[in-house]
Amino acid sequence: QVQLAESGGGLVQAGGSLRLSCVASGRTFSSYTMAWFRQAPGKEREFVARIANSGNAYYSNSVKGRFTISRDNAKNTVYLQMNSLAPEDTAVYYCAASDWPFVTGQAQYGYWGQGTQVTVSS
Repeated sequence: QVQLAESGGGLVQAGGSLRLSCVASGRTFSSYTMAWFRQAPGKEREFVARIANSGNAYYSNSVKGRFTISRDNAKNTVYLQMNSLAPEDTAVYYCAASDWPFVTGQAQYGYWGQGTQVTVSS
C-alpha cells in the first residue's frame, strides 16, 4: 500500500505559477509510475502528466509546454510545476501512483491522493 498527500494548491491570477507536491508513504516510491490528474467542475477527471520511475515524462496536449512533472525519489515526492496558468486550469488536482510503466489511464492507477484545489482567476 502507498498513501499519497498533495499540497500546494491555491488561488492564482491568470499567467501565474504554482507548484504542487505529492508526498508518498508506504511501499518503495521509486518503483511507481507517478501521475497528476485533474477534475474541473462538471467535468470528468482527466490525465495531466505522468513520470515513470526512469524519469521519462509525458504530458497531455493541454498542458504541454506549460507544466513540468518531476520526482525526487530520495524525498518520496512528485512535483507539478505549473506556469502560464489559465482559468481553464481551474480544477482539483490529484496525485496518483501505478505499478505499471508508461500508463495514462485512470483505471491503471491504484493509489490516489485526496486532491488539492487550484483556482485561476481571470
